[in-house]
Amino acid sequence: MDLRLKVIPRSPRTEFAGEMADGTVKIKLKAVPEDGKANAALIAFLAGHYGVPQSAVEILSGATSQRKLVRVHL
Repeated sequence: MDLRLKVIPRSPRTEFAGEMADGTVKIKLKAVPEDGKANAALIAFLAGHYGVPQSAVEILSGATSQRKLVRVHL
């Protein structure tokens, strides 16, 4: 399953934050966007939500951007 995401780092907690008009899902992350910490937190959050190992979640594009395309292998 492919997900279009807008990631908002440095939030008070990690959570889903709704959906944009174009279908992009917003996710708030507590992690800071330094040294890949936000990407690691995003992968861990999505893996926990979908009940898959972290290795089943991959960032296809946007690794250094707030807008990302992520694939979750279910």
